[in-house]
Amino acid sequence: MKAVLFDMDGTMLKTENIAIPAFQMTFAELRKRGLYSGETPSEEKFLKQLGNTLEAIWETILPNTDWETRLLADRIMLESELEIIRSGGLTFFPGVEDTLRLLKKKGYDLFVASNGLENYISAIVEHSGFGELFTDLYSAGRFQTKTKVDLVAKLLRDYPVTTGYMVGDRKSDVEAGIKNNLPTIGCLFGYGGQKELEGATYIIESFSELPAIIQLIAA
Repeated sequence: MKAVLFDMDGTMLKTENIAIPAFQMTFAELRKRGLYSGETPSEEKFLKQLGNTLEAIWETILPNTDWETRLLADRIMLESELEIIRSGGLTFFPGVEDTLRLLKKKGYDLFVASNGLENYISAIVEHSGFGELFTDLYSAGRFQTKTKVDLVAKLLRDYPVTTGYMVGDRKSDVEAGIKNNLPTIGCLFGYGGQKELEGATYIIESFSELPAIIQLIAA
């Protein structure tokens, strides 16, 4: 099996169009319930957390709250995101659908490998218009993995991948590729930036560059 494993947020999906409104709605609801009294953290601070597990996000964004409040924030955030997704709020980076279709035509199995919740990832793929291109959807929420390294390791145990590539925009994606012996392609157009992508086999500035880079690595 030839496979390409994709992170979702900041790699295929322009997540801020969903996450920022949902983030603001979450804090408005927490204030309404008397569980949070401060200002909503800045969009910049929140965007820096995209790609991390939700547990890690809330530890940073809500450091002085109890676990029950963080679980509630999880639920409110997810419900808000699903509402936005179902109302047509998805925006993918340029070239995503055409590139995925080209890779599929070339015989690659395509997987999502994300630190997101299962229902969130499933809803995105379902409403994308090209969900049939993916062989399977792996998420931290589905398998309760603590790290992207563990998630990718499980995928590689479950499927007979002989040639694989990891594609993502964050440090966790690079680590997942390196520690699972996969060539890793870092997405500079995402949320991680150049420093987080150190160690990637190649770095791309647009999603459409991906087939040529994979062909170059495979040569």
